[in-house]
Amino acid sequence: MITKHIFIILLTLFAIGCKEVAPSLPAPKGMVFIPSGTLKMGGNNDQASPNEYPQHDVEIASFFMDETEVTNAMFEEFINATSYITVAERAIEWDSMAKQLPPDTPKPADSLLQPGALVFILTSQPVPLNNPSLWWRWVIGANWRHPLGPDSDIIGKENHPVVQIAWEDAVAYCDWAGKRLPTEAEWEWAARGGLKEMIYPWGNEDVNTSTKPLANFFQGIFPYQDTGKDGFMGIASVKTFAPNKYGLYDMAGNVWEWCNDWLVEDFYTSPMAKVPNTKGPENPNLDYNAGMTYQKVVRGGSFLCTDQYCSGYRNARRMGSTADTGLNHTGFRCVKDVK
Repeated sequence: MITKHIFIILLTLFAIGCKEVAPSLPAPKGMVFIPSGTLKMGGNNDQASPNEYPQHDVEIASFFMDETEVTNAMFEEFINATSYITVAERAIEWDSMAKQLPPDTPKPADSLLQPGALVFILTSQPVPLNNPSLWWRWVIGANWRHPLGPDSDIIGKENHPVVQIAWEDAVAYCDWAGKRLPTEAEWEWAARGGLKEMIYPWGNEDVNTSTKPLANFFQGIFPYQDTGKDGFMGIASVKTFAPNKYGLYDMAGNVWEWCNDWLVEDFYTSPMAKVPNTKGPENPNLDYNAGMTYQKVVRGGSFLCTDQYCSGYRNARRMGSTADTGLNHTGFRCVKDVK
């Protein structure tokens, strides 16, 4: 016979078990269920940058997330359905651009104010790592269909992540798909894959010394010489590397991924950082190092990441890019609320 006391104990144990083992819900096609829980957000090793501190707890509600980065084929379906024109394909308006630049920036020649995007170029020799302009070039005609410039294309690369996507473009795709961009906290929670206090999505195995390729990143002397030890000297097809424990691919390396949040370097010191399901800063702040521009968060690193420069493949690593910027190592994936 079960007494009232024992019955209460059983109910308590059942409740605890339910809390610790979140049931998985059927996910929409191409997405995976991410359970709710408490994220210990922020840096936890000696590579962490100041903007990754202090480490703090954030309650995260369950959601669905794309199992891969949005691919060229997926983005083309959106373009064909909507006739959307990406930022990199639009005519440049100098008056609008000038508002994002330091005062008194001279207007470039009209021949240079043509649609395009930024493309990574290997340097001819080792260079100081404090000047990204040494390896990034503005290339007229670079866009998602021509990621390296007008002479490049995406033929045969349908399963590559789409790149040269500005934040605005990613939001437009998400809206069309009935989804949204992840918050920075959601992204980090998903990347950790249920593993606590781990440096990378797969655990603590060092990405540089592992005997098997764990992610697509830069090996060699950045930005001069890429050995391609992981099998790639550029973008890899999605699902090339093993997924994390949640079934998410390329949460480290391959391409950076846009998040919804504004990048504020000291946001983790704010009470808003600890609000359940935080959506990040309410307002942006200017990054004078980036030329007095507002930036959106990017996460996950890319095929250009290396410990020499950014260690972007770490779970906690947070960086930013201006919302109107397209680069050939930046894409995105979407999330969807659980209803």
